[in-house]
Amino acid sequence: MSATLRGRQAGGRDVVVTPRAAVQALPAYKPGRNPADLAREIGVDRAVKLASNEVAFPPLPAVVRALAEAAGETNRYPDNGAVVLTRALADRYGVAPEQIATGGGAVMLCQQLAQSFSDPGTSLAFAWRSFEMYPLLAQVAGARAIQVPLVPGRPGGPADTHDLDGLLAAIDETTRLVFVCNPNNPTGTAVRRGPLEAFLDAVPAETLVVLDEAYREFVTDPDVPDGLEVMRGRPNVVVLRTFSKAWGLAGLRVGYLIAEDPAVAEAVRKTFVPFSVNMLAQAAAVAALASEDEVRARCAAVVGERDRLTAALRERGVPVEDSQANFVWLPLGEATVATAQALEGRAVITRPFAGEGIRVSIGTPEENDVFLAAWDAVRATVPVR
Repeated sequence: MSATLRGRQAGGRDVVVTPRAAVQALPAYKPGRNPADLAREIGVDRAVKLASNEVAFPPLPAVVRALAEAAGETNRYPDNGAVVLTRALADRYGVAPEQIATGGGAVMLCQQLAQSFSDPGTSLAFAWRSFEMYPLLAQVAGARAIQVPLVPGRPGGPADTHDLDGLLAAIDETTRLVFVCNPNNPTGTAVRRGPLEAFLDAVPAETLVVLDEAYREFVTDPDVPDGLEVMRGRPNVVVLRTFSKAWGLAGLRVGYLIAEDPAVAEAVRKTFVPFSVNMLAQAAAVAALASEDEVRARCAAVVGERDRLTAALRERGVPVEDSQANFVWLPLGEATVATAQALEGRAVITRPFAGEGIRVSIGTPEENDVFLAAWDAVRATVPVR
């Protein structure tokens, strides 16, 4: 359908209202398929969704209680400054509240960063493939997107790892933002401490580096640094995190940013849509932070399943690299789309990236077994390299 809208002026003349060209050119964001829809489509009782990197656990008990208590006050606006949540985050990470900005999920904070620091004529740099919103952020902001191809993380392996040298070389005088997704979505690989610190030290002071750590809680490699550690003493570095993954609040949409320079967080807060972190989300996030031991246990269970699934796929000849997130990456190349479609035919939803690979979220042990059984059934009919 055309993006052009027609109306009439008072004198009866036709007028044409046209969105910005950059907006017209935006592709629609494609969320993971609804499993109930797929189940109806193929005539089965249930489909398994391993496409959106959600945790398979139900909400934390403390979160459920907090939501019940907060529900009685939803006739009122939420705290626009998320003061209680901000203080809880500041206490947890040993930073000042002024260094923190909250938002309706990490993706909204990405958009606020683009709005705060990008102008037409500037550029925004990131690895590719990486989080699929990055190029869209540049497009909406009118900035030039600089995509730096991934490189193999090991000799002879698939291109799945940040090329920090290439990313540094791509930065020029127009580059205002650089996103480093660590661990990287969708490949699951992570940048180690030495290369990351050398990169941060070499980035021009006027360029803001965003360490997008949506999956930080699943990292087990001790050489993958906590972004907050490498942020210290570097005023052009911010760390972005979310409650949607490990903390199990994907349906409530709350994320946060921590900046070494409070002025950066202040700029992001200025682009905040009022009340966009709703009352229930704030209460749930505070309750989740108070349940950290349980969250750690859940993350350990996810990591255990991640390792089991990785080993099972390698036994089947799939070149799966070590993942530091709550998903694994299958580099299937041209067989990607056909494989994903065949898996859906067996009631398993994954996330394909045409011509590149499939991202498979870690589900429950039973869901992961369903995926492996489906994989065994389809791999004989789909050419997999």
